[in-house]
Amino acid sequence: MEKKKLRIGLIGTGFMGRTHSNGFNRITNFFPNLAYEPVMQAVCSRNEEKVKAFAAQWGYASYETDWRKLIARDDIDAVDICTPNDTHAEIAIAAAKAGKMILCEKPLSRTLAEGEEMVREIEAAGVKNTTWYNYRRLPAVTLAKQIVDSGKLGRIFHYRANFLQDWTISPDLPQGGAGTWRLDVEAAGSGVTGDLLAHCIDTALWINGGITDVSAMTETFIKERVHTESGQVQKVGIDDACLFHCHFDNGSLGLFESTRYARGHKALYTFEINGEHASLRWDLHDLNRLEMYDHADESIVRGWKSILVTDGDQPYMDKWWVPGLSIGYEHSFVHQAADFLKSLETGEPCSPTFREALQTQKVCEAVIDSAKQKQWKDTNVEWPC
Repeated sequence: MEKKKLRIGLIGTGFMGRTHSNGFNRITNFFPNLAYEPVMQAVCSRNEEKVKAFAAQWGYASYETDWRKLIARDDIDAVDICTPNDTHAEIAIAAAKAGKMILCEKPLSRTLAEGEEMVREIEAAGVKNTTWYNYRRLPAVTLAKQIVDSGKLGRIFHYRANFLQDWTISPDLPQGGAGTWRLDVEAAGSGVTGDLLAHCIDTALWINGGITDVSAMTETFIKERVHTESGQVQKVGIDDACLFHCHFDNGSLGLFESTRYARGHKALYTFEINGEHASLRWDLHDLNRLEMYDHADESIVRGWKSILVTDGDQPYMDKWWVPGLSIGYEHSFVHQAADFLKSLETGEPCSPTFREALQTQKVCEAVIDSAKQKQWKDTNVEWPC
């Protein structure tokens, strides 16, 4: 059967532009039974030399240097947004009004107000949409979700997660610009809360359900940095570190930590879930393994066991290699791209939709507000969406 074409227009040629492009490029080989296939129609970036080279490297048929022109093209079905956070809302709303499907990098927006406007416009336009919270699509994380949903853990008591990095410790690192826009509050909206904890929050909401309220503290360790655009020393407005605890709808307690000042950690993302009958834990550094403690085991063999998630009956793994052979970080983007294409067949939403990503945004904003005001904050999360 001839496949239907989904013509992709990618905006942004940085790190995320590469991961998404790789994801689309591998669909045909590893997900051959999908009714739709992605067509790398156009890519957009302001620097013509750079975007031309990117198009050639990743197989895009054409390029643009103005995202508005890309959205206006009749040969684009879906717009994939891989730009800094301050452009997500404007691009997504314009794409929705043009009737384009939208795939947007996380976080959805800089602020809750921006995110709410995006959701209103996207839902009014009725266009297909998803947000790239890719860690959901790692097989071990998906398996953790399946185990929790099965009830095997029983009542959940605790959910804890952290995401630790160390790349901003130097006071000589500037803020703003292509490489360090995440340190500029105008571009990013927040620091580790929106960049790193948003991943932890999305996974937690997905696996453990809604968060009702939070109590947080943040710190900006280096108060001033040179801004790349002005060349002047300016106040730093983002959070370098964040800790918060919370209550979940199911009565469990949550504990979350993120920092870019944990020397020796490049991307340590872990979560652990403690239930009445069993516990689970996962570590991005060993992403193909899910650890589980089951109290139902005989006492003489009871203990933490390591589940190597590579068998064909485990999530997504039937598409890859033989049991025992691992996959990597990049495969999570392949899986989300495939799930989006599958959703076009079934008519089901491709989670997380913009509305679901808005719930993560609500938690992030409550965390920032709690830290500023030094008090508990309700999240007003609607879950499940």
